[in-house]
Amino acid sequence: MRDLRQDLSSLWRIAAQLQPAKGGRVILFISAHKGEGTSSVAASFAMIAASRSARTAWIVDLDIRRNYQYTSFAQGIVKDAGRPGRALDASLGAEQIYTVAGHESDLSYGKLLNAHQIEGQRLLVTRFRSDRLAPGQKVQLRTAPGWWSALRAAADWVIIDAPCLERTRAGLAFAGQADGVVLVVKADETPAADVAALRQEVEAHGGTVIGVVMNRLQDDARLAGRFG
Repeated sequence: MRDLRQDLSSLWRIAAQLQPAKGGRVILFISAHKGEGTSSVAASFAMIAASRSARTAWIVDLDIRRNYQYTSFAQGIVKDAGRPGRALDASLGAEQIYTVAGHESDLSYGKLLNAHQIEGQRLLVTRFRSDRLAPGQKVQLRTAPGWWSALRAAADWVIIDAPCLERTRAGLAFAGQADGVVLVVKADETPAADVAALRQEVEAHGGTVIGVVMNRLQDDARLAGRFG
């Protein structure tokens, strides 16, 4: 995971102008293909948001099987960031953003999503406890608008790290919950047609694309513009 904070100032200015109807701002990051750097961009933006939050910022990692964001912070991969602290209940007293097949109404499965505060930061990162599932149990994500409303009430910024479209379309379901969606692409590698198709998919699911972040080979990134 790369630290791209110095390259995201333009994106920050655009995102900071968003005016949610109520509560904190929600920004979703998504890419078309694997390896485009979405998690690096999302974590870097979250670190900026945390440093400028009066309350807190949250990273919601929708890749609930891998928990890549939590693992990266736990392993010290994120530059100048502390490690995750003790587990906090992230259920927020609302309908959850996941269901466990066969246990949709079982309250014992309502607290599988934790949040961990990063030491020294006004930042929390989610972790889904898939280790508590029985063998063969399947988990599905769901939009759960009430949960997002509760999260907006608790945080100044919510950063959603969505899996790439190549792996799963699950992230698209949450595009409509965000105030803005940022597409992440690898410069000079991702075909323009794939970026355009991703934008169309996001907008078809109720999302608003506010920019495209281009990752470059020199380990930096730049904002290509609203529909670059």
